This record gives sequence, structure tokens and C-alpha cells, in this order.
Amino acid sequence: MRFDVAFPGNHHIPGTAEWSWTASPADRQRMVREIDDLGFDAISVSEHFAMPYFELPRLGAYWMHALSVLAFVAGATRRVRLEATVLVLPYHHPLALAKALATIDVLSGGRLNVSVGVGHAVREFEVLGVPFSERGARADEILDAMNMLWTSDEPVFRGRFYDIDGLAFEPKPVQQPRPPIYIGGNSKPALRRAARHDGWQPNPTNFSIDEVPPLLDYIRSQPEFEGKEKTFDLFWLPFPGTGPALPFKTASASDLASYRDRVLEGVRRLDEIGVTRTSVPVPASSSVDEYLDALRWFAQEVAPHAGH
Repeated sequence: MRFDVAFPGNHHIPGTAEWSWTASPADRQRMVREIDDLGFDAISVSEHFAMPYFELPRLGAYWMHALSVLAFVAGATRRVRLEATVLVLPYHHPLALAKALATIDVLSGGRLNVSVGVGHAVREFEVLGVPFSERGARADEILDAMNMLWTSDEPVFRGRFYDIDGLAFEPKPVQQPRPPIYIGGNSKPALRRAARHDGWQPNPTNFSIDEVPPLLDYIRSQPEFEGKEKTFDLFWLPFPGTGPALPFKTASASDLASYRDRVLEGVRRLDEIGVTRTSVPVPASSSVDEYLDALRWFAQEVAPHAGH
């Protein structure tokens, strides 16, 4: 099992650690460097440009710009992969997005994961001037156009929404033919899109892990999935079975041992289903230092027993 760590303070969703909301730039650099050194697989970042008022109680108004955060993390780390969970494709023009992602891949030395979805916040689409009903079709064109820009010396793309030609495009990504592309979403079109690419991220995860197997079977049944049995990535975000967050600072040795055992049981369950990557279920913390101590404990006491 591979473990991703969410970039602390990227958003201020109610219930997330408030200390991360006010962390200084220096503390953010310190955190991502420690995540890098501890051997976690990726640092993940979510994307919203703005938040409809009715969503504020659930998601909050504060969301950093995902591509900028990825660039910040790239410059502060050496090994860890950079993961957007997820970029909302229809918010972007394929030429601009392909340029930003290729640049991040180059400056990180080929460490970028490209995780994408079609979006759900209707008001964001309206303000950006993108018809909500076209989001799936636009997402498919954007993926095809970016692939063309990344792989062709004289890229030409003609679609329903985007028309690109007569332009040289450099730099290409370090990862060739392109960075891995993981698809977020739970609809049948999203599952078919995932089968055409490198992995699937159920997002939003408004269903249980027990509902994943038939959806994964549907992906595997698609003709485009052939040959991916050993490489296909399945990222499950909410870690199962750990119960309420364990406060790391006040936890006893037996508390931590019990929490470790619950995490390892969750890993076994995820392994049985075919999950290859999840978000690290680190104990709760109240400061930067406590958070880093909790991550060190997880890296030393849990991750080695989880096949990491």
C-alpha cells in the first residue's frame, strides 16, 4: 500500500486541523520536506477556484490554487510525487493546462501525477463561462489535446470545443509519453474514462468501500483496460475502520498500538479490494511539531507493516 499526504492547510474545510490554516511558508516547507524524507508516496492537493455560498458549511471558502501549490511543493522536495486530487478539467483551456503541468513535471524532475475530474459546482462553471452540461465532453477533449501537445512535435488538435494548430509546444514533460493520468468520478462515463488511462480515484467518496468491487469490475471489463492489470492505480481517499481521530499528543503506547492495528486491518481490507494507494490516516495533531511527530511515528511503526 502506498500512502499520500494531503498538503496541510490547502483548504479550510470545517473539521480539518486549524493549526494548518495559519502555518507559515517556512513551516509549510518544513512539513513537505519531512514528508519527502519519510518516504511517503505523494503530496496531494485539491482544486476549487471559488465556493458557492451554499457549500460553505461543508467545504469552506478558503482553497489555494492547486497548480501553484504543486509548484511550491516541487521546489521544496526531492523525491515525493506531486498529486492533484483532483484538477477540474473543464475549468482549464488545454493549452494553458498542458503548459503548466509540463512545466511542473520538468521542474520536479518527472514527479507529477495528473489526477482529474469533471467537476460538480455549477456556480463555478457559470462564472467561468463553461456550460455545466458540456463538462464531460470537454474533459475528454482536454485530455486528448494535452496528450497531443505533450507527444507531437507539430501538434494538431481539432475538436468540438478546442482547435489547436500552427504552434510549437515546449517543454514536453520529463515523463514520456506523458505523466500518469488518474480519473476521478463515479459515473459510468468516468469509469470508462478511467479504463482509458492509468487509474481511478472514486471522488466524491459518498459510498462505502464495499461498493467498489463491482465498479472496478466495470472498469476492468472495458476494452481499453487490457494490459493494465498489474499497473492500474486505485486511490481510495477515506481510510476505513480507524474510528475517531486519535489525539497523538495524549495517546498512550497502548492507544497507539491499537490504532496501528486498526490501520493495518484497514490496509488488509483495501488490499483485498484492489486499492493500491490511500491517504495516510495520521493521528490528530494540534501543532506543526505534533503533526510531524505523528507522521514520523506512522512512517516508523505502521508503514513498514503495510507493505510500504
